[in-house]
Amino acid sequence: MAIIRPVRGFTPEIGKNCFLAENAVIVGDVIMGDDCSVWFSTVLRGDVNSIRIGNRVNIQDGSVLHTLYQKSTIEIGNDVSIGHNVVIHGAKIHDYALIGMGAIVMDDAEVGEGALVAAGSVVLSRTKIGPHELWAGAPAKFVKMVEPEKAREMNIKIAKNYLMYSKWYDEEPSAKEE
Repeated sequence: MAIIRPVRGFTPEIGKNCFLAENAVIVGDVIMGDDCSVWFSTVLRGDVNSIRIGNRVNIQDGSVLHTLYQKSTIEIGNDVSIGHNVVIHGAKIHDYALIGMGAIVMDDAEVGEGALVAAGSVVLSRTKIGPHELWAGAPAKFVKMVEPEKAREMNIKIAKNYLMYSKWYDEEPSAKEE
């Protein structure tokens, strides 16, 4: 069972039909929508400020979400995919966005609707990524526009896939065969 812990009088609120891996850690001022998944070794640390997560968001293995005390918050829209080992620190991620594996998104950055942040990118503080833009690099820079319908379709598919994957863990383990 995931570690869900109140901090400073804030108890995490988890929506319906969410998958929380056994070693995921969710603490403090975290409110998560429905049909989300928080995967293995992921930390959502709402101890110093708030984390708000929409519906059908998948936060993949090893990711860390945190904020600055009394300064930054995290807001994540609906149908967002956060890749493996991502760090989001006090940023806003709009609907249908995808944050690629190993990316870092810093305080007060904003990732627009349907935007893509390439794997390994570093989105610096206060960077504004527009809707349907692809950014890559360290520091991340604009690469090209992404077709809005393709981005939306891809992220809905990923969100549905992660919901399907999470159901695999609901199955009772079978007895060992001798």
